[in-house]
Amino acid sequence: MRAALLLGVLLTTPAIAQEMEHGHHTPLTALTADAPKPPSNYAADRYHDPAAMEAARDALFREHGRMQLSQVMINLAEYKPGKQGDGYAWNGEAWIGGDIDRFVIKSEGDGSRQVEHAEFQALWSRALDPYWNVQFGVRQDIRPRPGRTYAALAIEGLGPYWLEVETSLFVSNKGDFSARIEAWHDMRITQRLILQPRIEANFAASDDPATGIGSGVSDAEAGLRLRYEISRQFAPYLGVVHDRRFGETGRLAAAAGEMRSDTRVVFGLRTWF
Repeated sequence: MRAALLLGVLLTTPAIAQEMEHGHHTPLTALTADAPKPPSNYAADRYHDPAAMEAARDALFREHGRMQLSQVMINLAEYKPGKQGDGYAWNGEAWIGGDIDRFVIKSEGDGSRQVEHAEFQALWSRALDPYWNVQFGVRQDIRPRPGRTYAALAIEGLGPYWLEVETSLFVSNKGDFSARIEAWHDMRITQRLILQPRIEANFAASDDPATGIGSGVSDAEAGLRLRYEISRQFAPYLGVVHDRRFGETGRLAAAAGEMRSDTRVVFGLRTWF
């Protein structure tokens, strides 16, 4: 059968046969020419209402990659009891868009009697490939005072071994450079019980005493949380979190009467919709 197919090709394509006969190996014009333009008319329009067919094609394209989707994800919403006073923390994001481009809002913060740290980011996200996104936009710190506004650039995605990674670079309105890296991994014990180690570290290129930030590694937090997914969208968790301030940041915290490091048991909820 292969010989018959080859013979058919040779008989119907004399140019190819001639090039094969003379041993030419240069690219064929038929293989290097530009692809033909897609047809502008559709056979179905001859038999059905063209407007109805256009609506059907639009729905098909939308459901196969042109959909507008949205999600609100609250990664952390937790209560942190402690001897120095109970605290709380949150970390979440919301986005709307398609498979390639999305508008993203992120927020994280913590506090005790009052909010001590709170930030919001508004970012445009574009997919680099099926696993990684590049994001750029602005970040606004509400706490601590005085507030700061930053230009933000981030790359986030799914690394090897299902490791979720977010790396961010920031430049403040005062000209200060800083960076952040977050990573976490879901270790599925059962179909509903998931153990998640998580780490976050912040870096600063220069001192900013007004906001209590020192150069170098300013602070880091490591946590281990065990959640139970009552449903995929609703999962309470229990965990332990250790956070520490380093170098000049730790010295500024101690001078303000705050602790350099703290370890706490946390109770929280992870949810999305």
